[in-house]
Amino acid sequence: MKSQTNIIIPEREIKNEETNQQFLKDVLEGLHENPKHLQSKYFYDKRGDKLFQEIMAMPEYYLTRCEMDIFQNKTAEIAAVIRSEDTPFDLIELGAGDASKSLHLLQYLDKQNTDFTYMPIDISGNILSVLEKKLKNNIPYLDIKCLEGEYFEMLDKAAKLSSRRKVVLFLGSNIGNMELEEAYDFCRELRKKLNKGDVVLIGFDLKKEPNTILNAYNDPKGITALFNLNLLDRINKELKANFIVEQFEHYQTYDPLTGTCKSYLISLEDQKVTIDSEDFLFIKDEAVYMEVSQKFSIDDTENMACKSGFKPIGSIMDSKEWFIDAFWLAD
Repeated sequence: MKSQTNIIIPEREIKNEETNQQFLKDVLEGLHENPKHLQSKYFYDKRGDKLFQEIMAMPEYYLTRCEMDIFQNKTAEIAAVIRSEDTPFDLIELGAGDASKSLHLLQYLDKQNTDFTYMPIDISGNILSVLEKKLKNNIPYLDIKCLEGEYFEMLDKAAKLSSRRKVVLFLGSNIGNMELEEAYDFCRELRKKLNKGDVVLIGFDLKKEPNTILNAYNDPKGITALFNLNLLDRINKELKANFIVEQFEHYQTYDPLTGTCKSYLISLEDQKVTIDSEDFLFIKDEAVYMEVSQKFSIDDTENMACKSGFKPIGSIMDSKEWFIDAFWLAD
């Protein structure tokens, strides 16, 4: 009789398969909705990461420069709030990306001999590997633990890894990439994951002159359009779909009254797309909703904190007064 051989599948392969199945589930559900919708969190594959780096470097995309202004020039002020308890802590960054802004804070804390562990969370394993290499070159002795996955799942993991005080960074006005009701739900859930006395530093893009906002998401070089359209390419490659990307175009809107900035992909003709043996019909001029980029007033941000179980304890504004990083205390 032949002896049985146990085949061990690497944990990473299992995780990749689970991630792929969730991606498929979310895409199918979104395209069955009316209007059709695709989740913006899936923008970030390897090419998407690269395109977003290009977006952040565009002259029209002011958000990165505004928040960079805060982190470069007001680092000591940020650190003073974070270190006010004078106890060791875990610095957790949600959607860390390449940490180009938080790098300034990390370097400052390191020079101050601060006792902390940096825990970047990102759904993109590719960007985390780039980040880890970058930080080891810039801050050789930094204690870093990269966490790949969804925010709340990884916050649970961070809590298991360490019982120390938590300081959570949620930068780039990523909170604005949620519908308002979803953003409130997110903040309430975030509060549940934290202990009393933990701190959140959260970035908000403020309402301003409408064309300034619109141009940031509809740049003349079309990089933002490529970034949105890349999601169709990703669906083709990873889910064996047959989108003809050239038959869709990027369209952007901004409502200065509500502060809501939305992006769509418009079908340029009647067409059928097959994904996982399911057919989806797109009619000419049909809009596929891709992403919201909400803008806020100062009052909006403070109301969100209070209604989510946090206490607003201050904020830092960039030199143009276009963007704020707000400190919330878990109350």
